[in-house]
Amino acid sequence: MLKKGLFLATAGTLLLGLCFGRNAMSYVKTTVNKVSETVKNNVSIGYEIDRARQMIKDLTPEIRHNMQLIAKEEIQVQQFEKRVDQAAKTLSRDREEILRMKEALGHNPGVKALAFGNITYSRDRINKDLANRFKHYKTADETSFNLSKVLDARQRTLAAARQKLNGMLAAKQQLEVDVENLEARLKMVEVAQTTSEFDFDDSHLARTKELISDIHTRIEVSARLLDVQTDFHARIPLESPEEMEDISDQITEYFTTDGMEKGGDASLATEALVSQLSFR
Repeated sequence: MLKKGLFLATAGTLLLGLCFGRNAMSYVKTTVNKVSETVKNNVSIGYEIDRARQMIKDLTPEIRHNMQLIAKEEIQVQQFEKRVDQAAKTLSRDREEILRMKEALGHNPGVKALAFGNITYSRDRINKDLANRFKHYKTADETSFNLSKVLDARQRTLAAARQKLNGMLAAKQQLEVDVENLEARLKMVEVAQTTSEFDFDDSHLARTKELISDIHTRIEVSARLLDVQTDFHARIPLESPEEMEDISDQITEYFTTDGMEKGGDASLATEALVSQLSFR
């Protein structure tokens, strides 16, 4: 659906550009960029991570191809090294022979013939052979020099290719680690989002706690009422009857202290109160 929408939007903007001329091309580019950005934002991160992992896997054929090229170049460089070594050995041998013939001609200036390898050669033939040998030597020496330069360049190119291959392998490994880290971070974020969005229903728990608190309060109230009622009960006297003070003396002392005891009225009042207490 996203691709279809992108295609329709692009087709529409191109049609707009054709209808309104070059001035509308900026609108076309802006619209295409906006649509592309929208499509990109609508793609999930998990999908993008999978796509990155697949792109990393797609690097493997390219790396293998480069490894084959490097292996082939290594073989060719080794063969080239042998060629250069053989050319250097040939030059060294030709140089010794040229110097030997030159020395032989110089030590015998008046001799018309010289023997090499038990075979006698005329002086003129030796001079011609020496000239040919020297001419060939100079050509071979220049060729060997050029071969050495080519070998050095190919060796440096091979070293650079090896370094590049090692860099690709290291980069591939690092990309694999990066993708794994991104996936781990994404999972952590998803878990955090799930935890933050989950709404616990603790209303039943709150009601249960409230009930327990009410029960506790009622038990405390009942215990305190029981203590108060127990305090209102008659207490057993610990003193003997002889040690208890006469109530008549207490009454007399009370009314006398308040100044209410006056003559016979006080005595009558005291007697009346004592009679009431005795009646009870």
